[in-house]
Amino acid sequence: MKRLWTPAWIARHVAMVVLVVCFLGLGWWQVTRAAEGNTLSFGYAIEWPVFAGFVVFVWWREVRHTLRGPREEPAPPEPTVPAPAVRRPVRVSRVPSAPADGAEDGELAEYNRYLSWLNANPGARPGDYPG
Repeated sequence: MKRLWTPAWIARHVAMVVLVVCFLGLGWWQVTRAAEGNTLSFGYAIEWPVFAGFVVFVWWREVRHTLRGPREEPAPPEPTVPAPAVRRPVRVSRVPSAPADGAEDGELAEYNRYLSWLNANPGARPGDYPG
């Protein structure tokens, strides 16, 4: 219980009491206005006590949380598998492969020549292709 009597907690207790009293007072004020004929005040007459209830709920939850104390978290298990090593990228030859059946398609052969030229001239633009 000593944890609930620190200066910070005393301020929380006082704030809770002040807020609840103010909210209930505002609720009663709205009830009297509603009795005078202000129909909108009926909604506010319900709203202010709900606010007071919420303040009590949050205060009670924080009290319970403080009384339970900090939870001891279990130590994380140590990894048994070492992290993968960083590897260099695989270099792939960018030479077009030959067709499987040995037959040359005219359009495909032209496109492969174009790709070979682009590979051989890395700074060139596609419009510079002489073919």
